[in-house]
Amino acid sequence: MGVLKRSIKSKSGNATDYWYIRYTFNGRDKWESVGKVGVVTKAVAQARLEERKRQIRLGQSEQIVNAIPTLDEVTVDYIKHVRDTVKKRSWKRDELCLRHLTAVFGDRKLSQITPRDIDDYKALRRSKVAPATVNRELEVLRYLFNLSKRWKKFFGENPVSQAGLLPLNNQVENILTPEEQEMLLNASPPHLSAILVCALNTGMRKGEIISLKWHNIDLENNIITLEHTNTKNNKTRKVPINSVLRQVLIEQKLKSRGNEYVFLNSEGRPYMRQDSLNRVFLAAIKRAKIDSIRFHDLRHTAATRMVESGANIVAVSRILGHADLKTTMRYAHPDDSLRDATEKLGEFNLNCSKNRSNENDDKMKGDVSP
Repeated sequence: MGVLKRSIKSKSGNATDYWYIRYTFNGRDKWESVGKVGVVTKAVAQARLEERKRQIRLGQSEQIVNAIPTLDEVTVDYIKHVRDTVKKRSWKRDELCLRHLTAVFGDRKLSQITPRDIDDYKALRRSKVAPATVNRELEVLRYLFNLSKRWKKFFGENPVSQAGLLPLNNQVENILTPEEQEMLLNASPPHLSAILVCALNTGMRKGEIISLKWHNIDLENNIITLEHTNTKNNKTRKVPINSVLRQVLIEQKLKSRGNEYVFLNSEGRPYMRQDSLNRVFLAAIKRAKIDSIRFHDLRHTAATRMVESGANIVAVSRILGHADLKTTMRYAHPDDSLRDATEKLGEFNLNCSKNRSNENDDKMKGDVSP
C-alpha cells in the first residue's frame, strides 16, 4: 500500500504526472488515480488511501466497488446532461451510439471497462459498420468517461483515450462530376431539386437547409442567415446567395403560399426529419444511376468547386462554417498550389531577367553614343 506518482503519456507524447494510491482489495493489488499532481496534493491522495484502508478494515470494502456506477447507470445522467444542460443538437445520435455501447458494456462498472475491451469493441463493430461510425460511438463513450471523472463517479484513466480511435482517411471525398450533377437534378422531383440546388450553391448542411425559414432569407441583400440553433457549431453564420440560387428561392417563395419554411416536401409540408428527405434523395440517386453518393457529398462538391474556381480559402471556410481552417484545406489541391507557386516564381524571375537585359542594352547604347 502507498501513495505513488505516475507519469502518463498522451498520444502527442506529452507526459502528465498523477497521484495514485495502491492497496490490496479482494487479494489483488488495486491502483486508483486520485488526480493530477499540482491540482491534487499528496496529502489528499494520502487521505484517500487512509479512507480505503478504513473501509477494508471495517468490512466496508463493497463501498469501494459500489461507488463506481455501471455504464447503464451513468448513461441516464449523460443523456440528461447533453440534452438539458449542454443542449446538444445531436443528443439523439449520442443516445443511439450509447444504445450500441450499453448492449456490450451496459452491466459493467466504468472501472471494469479496459482499453482491451475498447479494442475488442472496435473489431466487433468494424465488422458491421464503417470506421467513422465506430469512432463516433467511441467519441461519445470517451466524453462520458471524462464527464464521469468530473462528476467524481470514476477515478481511473479513460480507456477510450488509451485505446484510441480507428484510423480514417478523411481526405477521400465523393465529389459529383458536372455530368453526375445534371443527371441527379434531372432525376429529382421539383421539391427535391430546389434543395439540391441550394446545397450545391452554398455548401450548407442538410439540417441547415431543411430548417430554413423565410425570415432567414434576405433577397434584397442576397444573404442567408443561419441561426446558431441550426448550425453544427452553434454559431450564427451568413451565406451569400448567388444568381442561380436566387432564382430558385424566388420560385420557392411563389410556391410557399405563406408557409414559414422555405423548402417543402411533395405534400407541401416542411421536412421535420432528415431521414424523410433521405428517402427521396436515395430514390433520385437510384433513378440517376449514381453510386456511392451521400447528401453530405453535395457539401464537399460545393466546397471543391469554390476552391477550384479560385475562391479565397478563408472565404470558403467562413461560408462552410468550419471552426478550423485546416478542415477547409482538404479541398485545396496541393499539387496545383505548388505548381501555381513555382509558375509565379518563374514569371517573377523572368521579369527580373528581362529588366536586367533592358538595363544592359541601355548601357551599351550609352557606351556607343557619340
